Amino acid sequence: MTSWQGRNVTVAGLGVSGLSAARALAGLGAVVTVVDGGDGDAQRTRAAELAGTGISVRLGDAETLPEGTDLVVTSPGWKPSSPLFTAAAEAGVDVVGDVEIAWRLRGPDAAPWLAITGTNGKTTTTQMLASILAAAGLRTAAVGNIGTPIVDVVLEGDDAYDVLAVELSSYQLHWAPSLRAHSAAVLNLAPDHLDWHGSMEAYAADKGRIYEGNQVACVYNVADKATEDLVREADVEEGCRAIGFTLAAPAPSQLGVVDGILVDRAFVPDRQKQAQELAEVSDVRPPAPHNIANALAAAGLARAYGVPATAVREGLRAFRPDAHRIEHVADVDGVAYIDDSKATNTHATQASLAAYESIVWIAGGLAKGATFDELVAGAAGRLRGVVLIGADRALIREALARHAPEVPVVDLDRTDTGAMSEAVRQAARLARPGDTVLMAPACASMDMFTNYNKRGDAFAAAVRELGASA
Repeated sequence: MTSWQGRNVTVAGLGVSGLSAARALAGLGAVVTVVDGGDGDAQRTRAAELAGTGISVRLGDAETLPEGTDLVVTSPGWKPSSPLFTAAAEAGVDVVGDVEIAWRLRGPDAAPWLAITGTNGKTTTTQMLASILAAAGLRTAAVGNIGTPIVDVVLEGDDAYDVLAVELSSYQLHWAPSLRAHSAAVLNLAPDHLDWHGSMEAYAADKGRIYEGNQVACVYNVADKATEDLVREADVEEGCRAIGFTLAAPAPSQLGVVDGILVDRAFVPDRQKQAQELAEVSDVRPPAPHNIANALAAAGLARAYGVPATAVREGLRAFRPDAHRIEHVADVDGVAYIDDSKATNTHATQASLAAYESIVWIAGGLAKGATFDELVAGAAGRLRGVVLIGADRALIREALARHAPEVPVVDLDRTDTGAMSEAVRQAARLARPGDTVLMAPACASMDMFTNYNKRGDAFAAAVRELGASA
């Protein structure tokens, strides 16, 4: 473990991870200063709380490096180009993130990490993995980007857990050069956060950091060659294996699906001739294709850790996804209403649209620079109709005109609180018995809602209102 006594550490940001790192390092004897560009009531309240523990806080200036700093600990969202980090580089001061701090704080007998990243599906897969590990009788927790600060978990002590399921964002991986997981998975790669990383190449490289130094298995998506390329480029420990997951029948050293059964041809005595049944597709909730892929990735990491097949089945059966992730809200007049408000980019929405045959699609919001031609072209044959909402709906409307001109489109030019209710009513008008009304916006929510959770809540409330009047 690193000695922190007397070190001058600057923590960037008063968010959850910043507060966690600041308190932890101060508790270990570091001299901690927290800087934040804000100076509102929330920041002042947090600053007052920290001041009571001997931590200095500087508000309203997030650009100047405090004098004497010998390490900067950043919160995940701060861009590498931030002036504070430029000043640190000029002073020869390292910048790391909370994940790196957690890794350095681990003791010699700490629980190994099974790590997960990807553009979409990280949280669900991490929670699935934790459920499987718990079903095997292991002391575990889903941590990291999933909400529980990983520094806090590590400080519980080496003997608190047997193994950790760790969700990591590209931001966190960028700032975690020392991380060496037991095994890791990259679920998929699609353009995202390019304003932060600068390019798709830089984004992929940061995702690929999760494989560096892996001990047992690098789990990749057979359908996404970019993830396999990252495995090939990684410097891993001798004996570490590349393990693929696929929705097709698996080849040796892969997990896949055969006749509705999830099977393992990677962690069996004879990979050429044997396959181990793990679970049925119906054990995965919801059994949408991309969620089955999530389950296979989670199973691959669990099997890499030595978990028996029975625990995979039990863990998947016990798992319940978080709200707003392909969540079935209700059936009204023979039409299913599905809330996938978490589908905030085109890659996630593409997977969601692929899960249903005949869809009335509710879409739109803040596009974040995305384009929609590929998404619409791929889904055109499944669309019964489309209802568009939000600030950038015109971008989707134009893509529909190019690639699905025969599909009826309702363009709602309103962003008030009743807009979602109107969208659901219009979708119900377009739908026929057996159809699915799918709210998978392919956009961020902040033009109309505080976050995707509030957008999903509004959709669910509108569906319940529709059902009450049916």
